[in-house]
Amino acid sequence: MEEDAKPTTVVEDPIPAEGTPERFLAERKLVRKLDSRVMPTIILIFIMNYIDRLAVTTARLKGLEQDLGLSDLQYNVILSILYVSYSPAQIPGNMVYIPSRRPSIYIGANVVAWGLISALTGVTQSYGGILATRLCIGIPERILPGAIYLLSRWYTKKELAFRSALLYGGLLISNAFGSLMAAGILSNMEDKRGIAAWRWLFFIEGAITMFIGLNTMFVRELPVNTRWMSSKESRLAQARLADDAGEADRDTATDSPLQGLIMAIKDPKVWVFALMNTAQLLGLSFVNFFPTLTSTLGFNTTDSLLLVAPPWILATIMCSLNAWHAVLDRTGERFFHQTGWWWGVGIGFIISLATKNTAARYVSMFLMACGYVGFAMTLVWVSNLFPRPPAKRAAIIGIVNGIGNLGNLMGSYTWKAAWGPDYHQSMIISLVSLVFASVLSFILRQWVIRDNKKLDEDEKAALSGMNRTRVEEAAQLEGITFEQAMHRRKGFRYLY
Repeated sequence: MEEDAKPTTVVEDPIPAEGTPERFLAERKLVRKLDSRVMPTIILIFIMNYIDRLAVTTARLKGLEQDLGLSDLQYNVILSILYVSYSPAQIPGNMVYIPSRRPSIYIGANVVAWGLISALTGVTQSYGGILATRLCIGIPERILPGAIYLLSRWYTKKELAFRSALLYGGLLISNAFGSLMAAGILSNMEDKRGIAAWRWLFFIEGAITMFIGLNTMFVRELPVNTRWMSSKESRLAQARLADDAGEADRDTATDSPLQGLIMAIKDPKVWVFALMNTAQLLGLSFVNFFPTLTSTLGFNTTDSLLLVAPPWILATIMCSLNAWHAVLDRTGERFFHQTGWWWGVGIGFIISLATKNTAARYVSMFLMACGYVGFAMTLVWVSNLFPRPPAKRAAIIGIVNGIGNLGNLMGSYTWKAAWGPDYHQSMIISLVSLVFASVLSFILRQWVIRDNKKLDEDEKAALSGMNRTRVEEAAQLEGITFEQAMHRRKGFRYLY
């Protein structure tokens, strides 16, 4: 055979070896690229999700109940009905991420769908109409927990804590932005073109959400097939995650979505997490009534909405600082970074129960809002404790968040208008729920500490839970031997 007829072999540009200055610089450049492309759109999605979801609570202050002829019970049903569809849709919604090669299309389509449904809420004329829109909007909103799963396909454990906090910071700041946006719309759009201001609220916020959803369809992919990074960067993105857990972040041929769900169901820690999240969200269910709570301070509608913003701005700042500290904490501590904030909420409830002083009650609202800083760490902790396989991780996030949102459903009925303006009974129920969540969180912490001690005592046990195929893939990505990859895997421990 002639020389020029010989087949050519394409040699891929190798990624820098772990621990070298070249690897450090390459990873830092990659993370900057991820932060500029992946994070902004997902944060925007989170912001608009909660603005749309809580629009009903602000519209209540400007005639929604009167125009639709709603009773107090019917209003509570409208708040809770979203979770009737949202919670059970979590698991199948998250499982769709697993086989999806183009999650950007899946995410964007769902964002457009809930934006459209939110806008249609503005044309409803009866209790039945708004009930139908609220029931339907929970289905496309099921994608939100999947955003944590999507981030876990890009970021290491330490990086994920801070990025997820930024994501949930978007959730917290949405309460501030939503109230400020609502204050502007409700005070300036009344009877424009003969339409009530609360209807304009749904039209405008829904249109913004649909615009963001359409843009999302074109920019987000996975490390294995993304279009906006080179082949070398793609391999580096996968190798980083392989280093993080000692196994490649890929599902094997046997790790189907159904198999991942079965593995998740069989893990007892998952159900403790789910119950803890349910108690947590019941304790934090005041979020759906925050504009109502500020209105009890005695100010007009516009001022009440403006007073909503400062507590959530503080909560957003504390959320970022909490995650930053969690990353710097070399012990990998998660319990206090999550649970300690719930205790602050308890102090806020006690202040509100003990006094009617307006300033003191407003201070208590700052403590209450900061409770969501702990919530921001919950799914991060879940991702840290169940790193592989991705199919199981996706199912677990769906289970924990889906069942946990039953707490929001129950919470819709614990803040009754009949218990206002003090809402003492509501605060007592929420306080008890957070104490119960703290107990479950402590049980999980001790459980993980015990598991890590077993791994310290027996390195064979540390290796028994891994999948050989994923370790081989990790070795291939790094260009090292299987034995070297096995040695790295020995250092893996769970975060608590």
